[in-house]
Amino acid sequence: MSDTDLREFYLRYIEALNAHEICRMDEFINDETTLNGEPGTRDQVIAVLNGDIDAVPDFHWKPQEIAVDGDRLAARLTNTGTPAKEWLGVAPTGASFEIVEYAIYQIRDGRFVHMTALHDAETLRRQLGA
Repeated sequence: MSDTDLREFYLRYIEALNAHEICRMDEFINDETTLNGEPGTRDQVIAVLNGDIDAVPDFHWKPQEIAVDGDRLAARLTNTGTPAKEWLGVAPTGASFEIVEYAIYQIRDGRFVHMTALHDAETLRRQLGA
C-alpha cells in the first residue's frame, strides 16, 4: 500500500469505529495480531472495543496527525465521550472526557498485524472525577 492508501485505510478504520460498526473490524484487523505488545486475535481486539463502546456509548476518535513510514502508521488522536457505565475502574458521574491517544500500527496484506495505543490515563481519571 502507498502512503496515501495507508492513510485512507486508517481513516476508513476510524470512520467504522466512530459509527460503532465493530462488525467491520475483519476489514482492518488481521486474524492474529499483537495488541500493546501482547499476542492476540481480532476477536480479542473486538472484545476490547465492544467493552469501551458499551461503557462509553458516545466514544469518538478524532485523528489530529497521521504519519506513514513504509508499512507502519502512527497517529495522534483526540478521544472524547461520557461513560454511562463503570469504565477503567471509574463509576460514571456524568462527566465527559477529552484525552490524547497515541497509536502505532503495522499493516501487512491490508490489515493491522501490530496495534499499540497509549492514552493519558491520569488526565482521563481526573476528568471523570476519580
